[in-house]
Amino acid sequence: MRVVLAEDLYLLREGLIQLLTAHGFTVVAAAETGPELAAALAEHEPDIAIVDVRLPPTNTDEGLRIALEARRRRPGLPVLVLSQHVEQLYARELLEDGSGGVGYLLKDRVLNAGQFVDAIRRVAAGGTAMDPDVIAKLLTRARPDSPVDQLTPREKEVLGLMAEGRSNAAIAQRLFMSEGAVGKHTAGIFGKLGLGPSDDDNRRVLAVLAYLNSGR
Repeated sequence: MRVVLAEDLYLLREGLIQLLTAHGFTVVAAAETGPELAAALAEHEPDIAIVDVRLPPTNTDEGLRIALEARRRRPGLPVLVLSQHVEQLYARELLEDGSGGVGYLLKDRVLNAGQFVDAIRRVAAGGTAMDPDVIAKLLTRARPDSPVDQLTPREKEVLGLMAEGRSNAAIAQRLFMSEGAVGKHTAGIFGKLGLGPSDDDNRRVLAVLAYLNSGR
């Protein structure tokens, strides 16, 4: 799997390259700045972009804005944001097209290589990988007319784990229930959110979007 990486801190960038290479990824470009990231995405058309939010020269939100622009030019480009900060506005925009292949992890909450690599593979395959703290930030303001309000507490738990990118098997393990029960809750969620039969992965992404948008 071909990766474009954007991280301005030398030691972290080199560490990520070594980690990714050790797990079978090919880092085709490692950008230090926003302009380098833009050039790398245009030149290499990677299978996934792993980007820090804040990159030189502005050190504000340059990395995320460039990733969003690349996703507009190439819809569905998998993007995994790896940051110390939650940029709520752009995090929502990243999720808004509903095509999947997006993730947002906080650097200080990635606890091991397996967790990180699993998140990369989920995002590259068109799924989601959202840190629970990012989700919490996006849900700080409840919207009273959201269809998510129709969900039961258990369905909201399932949907929250779905937003993290967990499979039905992982959700079942976390909530101490059978996969069949998770499947029933998932079907209930899709029904209450008005998500008719279609590609299952897309419906999961659309459900996650509804969940996150309920915090607007």
